[in-house]
Amino acid sequence: MYSSDTKIRVRYAETDQMGYVYHGNYAAYFEVSRTEAFRQLGISYKALEAEGVGMPVGEIRTRFRRPARYDDLLTVRLLLRQPAEGSRILFEYEIYNEDQVLLTEGHTLMVFVSMKTGRPVPIPADIAARLAPYFSDDETAGPLTPPNSPTDAPAPAAFLS
Repeated sequence: MYSSDTKIRVRYAETDQMGYVYHGNYAAYFEVSRTEAFRQLGISYKALEAEGVGMPVGEIRTRFRRPARYDDLLTVRLLLRQPAEGSRILFEYEIYNEDQVLLTEGHTLMVFVSMKTGRPVPIPADIAARLAPYFSDDETAGPLTPPNSPTDAPAPAAFLS
């Protein structure tokens, strides 16, 4: 598993009339966290795009537990619990305030695509190689692997709490 923390200070312009961080800003927080995590791993989005590979968002989910407010110093924790599969990689996020209270959870499912065709492509070998040390050899079935039977499928998160 790979984990990375990124600090983000909430700016006034990111809040709504209630003083909460506007919900649309969380996608940007997730993006900052992904970019910084890749940078820490020696992976450059800019270089990836120069090679003709993009990473659009295929799915995004955000669950708000408590509000973040102006001037809060947030820790955005990015988690890669499983290796990328095929052309997809699942990033999970947890956002904490300075008191280490969990405010927000979410994930983005990113897809590696050819910028020429817009079609999915396999994860670039150099990215797979940089991520490989964080996963043991027995972690072959990731969250993107379909379950063997319906009884093996995990319950949706909404039913767990």
